[in-house]
Amino acid sequence: MDKTFYITTPIYYPSAKPHMGHAYSSIIADFFARFKRIDGFDVQFLTGTDEHGLKIQRSAEKQNIDPLEFCNQISQTFRDLSQTLNLTNTDFIRTTEERHKKTVQHLWNELEKNDDIYLSKYSGWYSVSDEAFYNEDEIEEFNGVKRSISSKSPVEWIEEESYFFRLSKWEKPLLDYYESHPNFIAPESRKNEVISFVKSGLKDLSVSRKSFSWGIKVPNNKDHVIYVWLDALTNYLSALNYPNTNDKLFKNFWPASIHLIGKDILRFHAVYWPAFLLATKIELPLRVFGHGWILSGDEKMSKSKGNILDPIEIINEYGLDPLRYYLIKEVSFGNDGNISQERLENCINSDLANNFGNLCQRVTTFAIKNCNGKIPSEIEFQKDDLIILNKYKVNLDKIRSKIDEQNINFYIDYIVNSLFEANKYFNDQEPWNKKDNLVRLNTIVYTTLEIVRKISFLLNPIIPESSLKALKIFNLTQSDIELETISDNEFLTKGKDINKIDILFKKIEKKND
Repeated sequence: MDKTFYITTPIYYPSAKPHMGHAYSSIIADFFARFKRIDGFDVQFLTGTDEHGLKIQRSAEKQNIDPLEFCNQISQTFRDLSQTLNLTNTDFIRTTEERHKKTVQHLWNELEKNDDIYLSKYSGWYSVSDEAFYNEDEIEEFNGVKRSISSKSPVEWIEEESYFFRLSKWEKPLLDYYESHPNFIAPESRKNEVISFVKSGLKDLSVSRKSFSWGIKVPNNKDHVIYVWLDALTNYLSALNYPNTNDKLFKNFWPASIHLIGKDILRFHAVYWPAFLLATKIELPLRVFGHGWILSGDEKMSKSKGNILDPIEIINEYGLDPLRYYLIKEVSFGNDGNISQERLENCINSDLANNFGNLCQRVTTFAIKNCNGKIPSEIEFQKDDLIILNKYKVNLDKIRSKIDEQNINFYIDYIVNSLFEANKYFNDQEPWNKKDNLVRLNTIVYTTLEIVRKISFLLNPIIPESSLKALKIFNLTQSDIELETISDNEFLTKGKDINKIDILFKKIEKKND
């Protein structure tokens, strides 16, 4: 298939149970994957867990269990979360898998063969929590503790023998690449941040550790383990069976369409990763998008701060689709956002229950009663009908282009406005007052049903279960949606039966203060 799409989430670090930040990255990635699928693309959607490094080793030691056993337990919670969030990922990778180890060691050998790796000694600041090295100007002292200015994680001074990657060699090639590929990093603020960092001068990067053992061994030197980020980033290739470049997965899906990541790991994906790929002559991904954080209050969530938001608790109280809708609509993609109970309940009551659910109920109930439970056959379109019917077709290419720009705000605004217009159309046309003009009544019902179908298509990547309940009106399933695709500009088949549906969303009763 010519139309292929490969999207990845960060692979999550299983040192603690998943939180809302993990859920957000995964839901957004799933939204893009689902949209591309109903637009006729063959989609590869990867998520997984990053299971090596000192932080994992220390966490396992605290529990007095083997690191792999520890990873097996925590990784399973992330795999379970994928099911809970109704993700459509096609693969779940673990960096402890043999397929991944082989790819990482091959990449290491390629870097070494090209003289991009050399042995020396490292001394500097290292954050175990971030698994990241920091320069002196990136460190501050707070209450007598040295910590990273950006992440606030404590750092410790490390001196040991280490292999280094010649990152400084790739400073100019990276800057040239950013200039010739202006869409490589998004949003614009993140791109500017990366370019500023690279222009300030790149130092060679320590890519092995000798002081602990939990990781993938350096080929030909078992005293060293490969730096966890060189290890972790390679998952995007190992999931496609690289280095077998003739493998169907690799041929069809590399380069990746988009790496979707949190802004805190931008440097690894937009500086180190492309440098590794340039050094090994592998094509770079088409895009790296660094989204904002889901905040708890005004702070980033972290285990150490004890401010973790549990997505499971919110799903249990409000349901999955309302949470998915809220995160996609209310968090401006690319910026930080937070969970507000009031705004979540407003979304459920106003957008989902009133504007979407109520419209589906009203028009279906009316059609069953007044059109013999069938899609009307005797219709005659007027100007008002054609304007609202053709809006979808006219805007479809723009919707596609906005999705390719990761402009989720446009997409959701289009849906909300379309729902408003559909409700207004049905109210203004007053089919209940047209019973002496059955052709006009039929046309209004037909037009509104078709708008419900189109809006349900567009809502499918956001609220998949609820949109399918709405599409049961027309006896459509998920397979039908992907078969018909969003480019289906044909109208409803006249004379087909329509079905009554249950209430899609129950309104939240507001508690009095």
